[in-house]
Amino acid sequence: MKALPAAASLLLLAGCGAAATGEPSGTVTVDNCGVAVTFDKAPERVVLLKSAAVPYLHSLGVMDRVTARAGRYPAEYYDAATLSELDRIPLLTDRTDTSGHLQISKEVVISQQPDLVLGEVDNLSRDTLAAVDIPLLEEPALCPGATAVPAFDDIYAQMTTYGKVFDREAEAARAITALKERMSRIRTERGTRTAAVLYPTVGGGVTYAYGSTSMAHPQLEAAGFTNVFAGSNERVFEVTLEELLGRNPDVLILLHSDGDPKAVEAAVTGLPGAAKLKAVSDGNVMTQLFNFTEPPSPLSVDGLERIVERFQAPA
Repeated sequence: MKALPAAASLLLLAGCGAAATGEPSGTVTVDNCGVAVTFDKAPERVVLLKSAAVPYLHSLGVMDRVTARAGRYPAEYYDAATLSELDRIPLLTDRTDTSGHLQISKEVVISQQPDLVLGEVDNLSRDTLAAVDIPLLEEPALCPGATAVPAFDDIYAQMTTYGKVFDREAEAARAITALKERMSRIRTERGTRTAAVLYPTVGGGVTYAYGSTSMAHPQLEAAGFTNVFAGSNERVFEVTLEELLGRNPDVLILLHSDGDPKAVEAAVTGLPGAAKLKAVSDGNVMTQLFNFTEPPSPLSVDGLERIVERFQAPA
């Protein structure tokens, strides 16, 4: 397995983080974050550094290929079967910094002798792993500098990519059909209500908002809301209470990585002047784990269903 410069790829999809290319039988190349990654065979020793790939791997029936994991995997994300699969996978560390970024050394990961690492972290880059012939795949929406506007179709595309990498194309097709059926049952119409998706800092600090290049945007639209930050082409950015008051959304969706949802909500509702926000005064504040929105994955469909159920969007 090897990572090649982007120019060596036979196919690059503009704005897309991963797409399979035509290769000799038994070999698959995908373009991931502008780098062509070639697999001579389906990976058999996978290390997870982020949780976003879990629902894909479960749908494909390849969780038994994961030999180690790091980070946090909140139980709320998963059904009993997936939790059972995760429980059998050794946890290297769940230590994160105050912003939720995983803290792990390259030596720990390399010692696992993986033939694929899923998820890039700050101190363990793609180039570092490529130097020891270990390929890495990142979720397309989390690629550095990603500017493409995401859509639910991205979930189907990523399922297809993982299906090709793991030689599970039939399973991928079935999983996509099931996801599309779920989406077809979510009936909403665009109303007049507005919403914002935020990531507060618990204990005081910066509040972040999500713009049109985050999965929060199509998720809000699918739930029948207008994103008050749709005019921003940034995925995520700092936002002040004054700016929130100026846009005054009817609904707030608060994302967090782990911990007490009440503390996450208090990080916004407890700000001086936050009571003037319509969403706060009307009690229309919902806290949701991060992967139920970002990045695009089957969990984004779960998150959409939860939002629609919570706010009873017009049908």
